[in-house]
Amino acid sequence: LGLSLDLYRSPRKLVEEISAIGLRHVGYGIPTEIFPHFVSSGVELLQTLTQAELAIEAFRWALALMAKIMMRTISEGSTLVMKAINANQKFQLKKAMEVCARGQRAKELLNITAGTQSISPFYWAIDSGALVCAQAILEDLPTIRADRDVYYYGVDAL
Repeated sequence: LGLSLDLYRSPRKLVEEISAIGLRHVGYGIPTEIFPHFVSSGVELLQTLTQAELAIEAFRWALALMAKIMMRTISEGSTLVMKAINANQKFQLKKAMEVCARGQRAKELLNITAGTQSISPFYWAIDSGALVCAQAILEDLPTIRADRDVYYYGVDAL
């Protein structure tokens, strides 16, 4: 309820906050399918507390907008690397890293951006206890890779 009021007071600031919360939800592996149900249940709860149609409609609009922002952020931030970290599966992480371009590999493992917010998959793996994936990332980054023109070494990015 407080966030919906903040959306009307300072929308730009709230969009930043909601995007940051959305990226944390990426790390928790929250599916986007639940957000419409969340909006519906929030509106139904408010309807039990008041009969003011304007207030209910304003709350519905604000909650739906926040849900759309969260769903967009989760969609943009749900990379194969983050999905592997959520599962804490080394094999799945290796498969996710195989599709990363050599020059982008360290970036994919160390930074994901959705909107103006970013999160580090490596730090998230450590923080969430996905230590199998954190160890795999630490083993992968110092590996020297090359193509025809350039050598890639992820330690500098780390």
